[in-house]
Amino acid sequence: MARVPSNVSTAVEAATIRKLRIKLLPFLFVLFVLAFIDRINLGFAALTMNRELAITSQQFGFAAGIFFWGYFLFEIPSNLILHKIGARVWIARILITWGAVATLTGFVQSVHQLYVARFALGLAESGYFPGIVLYLGYWFRQREKAQAIALILIGIPLGSALGGPISGFILDHAHWFGLSSWRWLLILEGLPAATFAFLVPVLLPSKPTEASFLTENEKAWIADQLEREDLLKLGARKQSVSVARTLVNRRVWHLACIGFCHGFASYTFGFWLPQVMKSIFGGQSNTVIGFAVMVPNLVALMAMILVSRHSDRTLERRYHMATLGALAGIAFLLLGGPRSPFFSVVLFSIVAVGAYSFLPIFFSLPGEFLTSSSAAAGIALVTSVANFGGFVGPYTVGLIRQKTGSFYNGLICAGISFLISACLSLLLPRRVTPTSEHASGAGGVAFKTSSEAFQGES
Repeated sequence: MARVPSNVSTAVEAATIRKLRIKLLPFLFVLFVLAFIDRINLGFAALTMNRELAITSQQFGFAAGIFFWGYFLFEIPSNLILHKIGARVWIARILITWGAVATLTGFVQSVHQLYVARFALGLAESGYFPGIVLYLGYWFRQREKAQAIALILIGIPLGSALGGPISGFILDHAHWFGLSSWRWLLILEGLPAATFAFLVPVLLPSKPTEASFLTENEKAWIADQLEREDLLKLGARKQSVSVARTLVNRRVWHLACIGFCHGFASYTFGFWLPQVMKSIFGGQSNTVIGFAVMVPNLVALMAMILVSRHSDRTLERRYHMATLGALAGIAFLLLGGPRSPFFSVVLFSIVAVGAYSFLPIFFSLPGEFLTSSSAAAGIALVTSVANFGGFVGPYTVGLIRQKTGSFYNGLICAGISFLISACLSLLLPRRVTPTSEHASGAGGVAFKTSSEAFQGES
């Protein structure tokens, strides 16, 4: 492949990165907001749905978590298909099917139908987020990756911040055509995904060579930079790695275990937060609860951008992740003690900062040592296991609340899970160090993989 001369590389670097951020990230961000709202709006629907369908706390925890079984089972095949046929087609397919299932969930008549609908939603959406992480690897170097992922993942706190008041308002005011407000909540928040699917072929080129917004020099510069990174990864482990070897690699499974603990705790936070806030604020309306839920998410939104930018600038991952996991875990444990509504909102804000700022750094790690189809499989495996934690966590909290009548013993379990993820993060080996080019601010390869990257880990 032709190399871009260094003087040209220096000239095109800033313009190329700016174009990628402007052309790709805003649309991916909007899609992720829609995905996250459809994933967690069941927590708001539960404020009235549970009573109407006679759903117990244990059953709600199972319904919230069974979504991740579908995700878990089909995530790896989905990512391999995306790598083979391209994002343009596969992401559009995901959007259409998940939008349809999310909308139809508003018509379930029993808890067992809800189980089926949530499992089907997981199947429909499977591969979406790991596909986005993989897709960003086709465009961004490691030195920009955590921040690029963060600019999409701020859709989590922003989706919760926007979705909270909107969901609360719908629950309090939407009672049309004889349908309950929680049904309208699921219907109205499910429709946009299928609608946006038709914009994917227009706004998401599958790879840089298909991007009409890039010049030939810019396309060549991206290819040159990513090829250099891939050569460093391959050189560190002496040979390319098959999909099969990736799926049994110790480094991949180490990341997967971190993801499981984080998923256990963070999805507990996401699904149960509206009901916990309802218990804290007593007889307040659902709209007020929505605004209370908004506060922690707005704080987390700002923190995600700052933390990921700092991690990219220093190319340090382990200590950032460990600090954030410990912060969220300690805040969760403190929720078990005496608390006022104000103190609870402060603690939940700290949980949100730790939980959400952790994610863009964590999902930048597989790209440090995986390439091509091994990256597709590895990212999908890590995300699958993390999402399995998303099943176990909410279900465990529901089961504990069913037995004890209290949320807080379950929240303590989530806090411990955050702390375990922090400890596992500290055990990660150092893999990335700045090169002399990066230290001097020149364009070119932004990292150097240590020589033991994959040796002895399969």
